[in-house]
Amino acid sequence: MMNQEDQASRPSAQPVPAHCAQPFLQVVGVHKRFTGVHALRGVSLAFERGQIYHLLGENGCGKSTLIKIISGAQPPDEGQLVIEGVAHARLSALEALAAGIETVYQDLSLLPNMSVAENVALTAELATHEGRLARTFDRRVLAATAARALEAVGLPGNAEFQATLIEQLPLATRQLVAIARAIASEAKFVIMDEPTTSLTQKEVDNLIAVLANLRAQGVTVLFVSHKLDECYAIGGEVIVLRDGQKMAQGPIAQFTKAQISELMTGRHLSNERYRESAHAQDVVLDVRGFTHAGQFSDVSFKLHGGEILGVTGLLDSGRNELARALAGVAPAQAGEVLLDGRPIALRTPSDAKRHRIGYVPEDRLNEGLFLDKPIRDNVITAMISSLLDRFGQIDRVRAQALAEQTVKDLQIATPGVDKPVQSLSGGNQQRVLIGRWLAIDPRVLILHGPTVGVDVGSKDIIYRIMQRLSQRGIGIILISDDLPELLQNCDRILMMKKGRVAAEYRADQLGEADLYHALLSEAA
Repeated sequence: MMNQEDQASRPSAQPVPAHCAQPFLQVVGVHKRFTGVHALRGVSLAFERGQIYHLLGENGCGKSTLIKIISGAQPPDEGQLVIEGVAHARLSALEALAAGIETVYQDLSLLPNMSVAENVALTAELATHEGRLARTFDRRVLAATAARALEAVGLPGNAEFQATLIEQLPLATRQLVAIARAIASEAKFVIMDEPTTSLTQKEVDNLIAVLANLRAQGVTVLFVSHKLDECYAIGGEVIVLRDGQKMAQGPIAQFTKAQISELMTGRHLSNERYRESAHAQDVVLDVRGFTHAGQFSDVSFKLHGGEILGVTGLLDSGRNELARALAGVAPAQAGEVLLDGRPIALRTPSDAKRHRIGYVPEDRLNEGLFLDKPIRDNVITAMISSLLDRFGQIDRVRAQALAEQTVKDLQIATPGVDKPVQSLSGGNQQRVLIGRWLAIDPRVLILHGPTVGVDVGSKDIIYRIMQRLSQRGIGIILISDDLPELLQNCDRILMMKKGRVAAEYRADQLGEADLYHALLSEAA
């Protein structure tokens, strides 16, 4: 017989009267508060079996908080979760896994020093052994399970690939491995947080097929994305949050993009071009014969002052590597660069900074920001040497003034510059990173995927910032695979294929369909 202490230690789960067509999961009147922020305000949702739901909203609207509550990472302050008819005041992460809830986070949560097969089996092992990993895996079972799950997402299931360490894989492949892990665990409810951020169009098409298969098997999918075109292609229901409240829910086909954007932001956003006709200025950057074996070859182009030049291509096109070479992060092996007509060397990031070339990397979390440091410290990082007083100490008054001006100019939503960057939404974090490089008064600004993982409202702000910067005469290189972004903001677009510049387009004379077909054509 169970004593009172044992009963108190068990999770609070109570049966709920069953009825026909009972949802797999219900979120009932959930509230969540943090210091000074009411993140969720009485949110109630029902998730049916075998349905796909798109969770949309601006950064800071409560999406991440809702995901964490469903997956057991955080408890709600009020309300409950009802899973297959059983009500829970809160869930632990292990209880969520045991209930069949699997989350593919944006940062993947894979173990880099373990093999592909071991990572695929991770969830099942944790659930089976109450949060502990066994000292040894049953290798035959592991191989069979991994092969099935990997092949389901279009990855090889052979022994060689299964034995590969995660840290040796490109980011796009890691994303698919994380999705395979959810399939291997035979999850009933799969949360995918920005799963297509690093995928090519071919891989996105494959993922859409995977989602259709999961749906056919009765699995519920909660798909978090800022890419509306993908949401429409996948189909299902849309859930829109704003300021911690549910604004709408229903079949996505019943909503236009404009309606969804307005529900997310509370204001009307136009899809027309942000870019007005640019006034021709002198060439600020002249790249000649840039080459790095196996990455890109004989890349040449000119960037004028005040121009926004787009660079696009598939993941293997060399566009990402070109961005890093121009920033001195992974320098080219041959070729030359002229800045305002004078040859310069770009062997290190310090070289680029000295020549007033700013670089906003694609991965702001791992390559750009110091998440636990204040906004002020992140903003001044690129120009600390110019803020030193005669004793070699940072002039705090000047640093504070610079950071506060940056927050004002870039519309960064924060109560103060002493707050850590990790407390900001993704769009505000990105503006902090842009602000860092504006502090050096750049001649050239390289923006590598500046709106990856950013909501439509923040995109609008970032696009308007780009236009203002170009009006100041700054030459901007925008490297992106977001075709509407390129067409709305650029003067010219360079298309890269197989490491070379394959074509050049005038952005104001090109349609999205034309650019999309050019992107996918095989010929270089």
